[in-house]
Amino acid sequence: MLDETTKGVFTIAVTPFLPHGALDFDSIDRMVDAYIARGANGLTILGMMGEAGKLTAEESVAVVRRVIARSSVPVVVGVSAPGLAAISALSDEAMDAGAAGVMVAPPNTLRTDAQILSYFQDIAATLGKTPFVLQDFPLATGVQISTTVILKVVETCPTCVMLKHEDWPGLEKISTLRAASDAGARSISILCGNGGMYLLEEMLRGADGAMTGFGYPEMMRRVIDAVNAGDIDHARDVFDAYMPMIRYEAQPGIGLAIRKYSLARQGVIAHPTLRKPGAVLTPAATAEIEALAARQRIRLAQLGLADEASG
Repeated sequence: MLDETTKGVFTIAVTPFLPHGALDFDSIDRMVDAYIARGANGLTILGMMGEAGKLTAEESVAVVRRVIARSSVPVVVGVSAPGLAAISALSDEAMDAGAAGVMVAPPNTLRTDAQILSYFQDIAATLGKTPFVLQDFPLATGVQISTTVILKVVETCPTCVMLKHEDWPGLEKISTLRAASDAGARSISILCGNGGMYLLEEMLRGADGAMTGFGYPEMMRRVIDAVNAGDIDHARDVFDAYMPMIRYEAQPGIGLAIRKYSLARQGVIAHPTLRKPGAVLTPAATAEIEALAARQRIRLAQLGLADEASG
């Protein structure tokens, strides 16, 4: 079960589709195996980059059951929805299937600190004993959650055990939360997102790891291992080797298409399909990805690291 001490890499999983848009269950199995082989301590499914909003309720449950049945590591399920009834229903399905916890982002209707706090208190009451992750991603949700509100949620909602930190810029938020816990506030796990764009600095500010996706998921494991070993120079070298691809994948609007292309070229999933509506890469874009991948292999070889991609 997810708790306040959770650390490491929880890879945000894509949702694989066949070319005509149906769920690709064979690729789900292969993807789960690949993420774990590349260092995931856990998996997070049905997040914003998992195209959760494009799935029917029945498809969501099918994905949850398939991933959990295949996985040998804890699985967190994104259950965000406009209403509490839908959140409760999917959360119950997920926990019955063996999930370690669920993740909830605030709806874009929240405007004030009081509304945000009340919402997550309602979430805690709705979910009961189920541990949950507070997803703080204002660039996507439009909801700005201050450190003061996060600390109040943590204080009043014992089942909030993790912050998925995706504020941008947000490094000072990590420092403030850690200072508060050092001063006696309840400490929870902080795993960071944004495709790993700031992972190195986030770890140095006191984050516990990553909960994000990237077309080369082993990057998170390698950077975090180096930081935890105290080898900051090596962590910087590894991070630098991947940074051109991280930067390219971070493009708004087409980032998921880039990630799925990278995963498909490595054989992690069979097809780079996004369910419609979704971005389609041009030949120029795929050529840029190939050039970046070639340079990345050279940089990794210079560091004595194997390129885990098969593409």
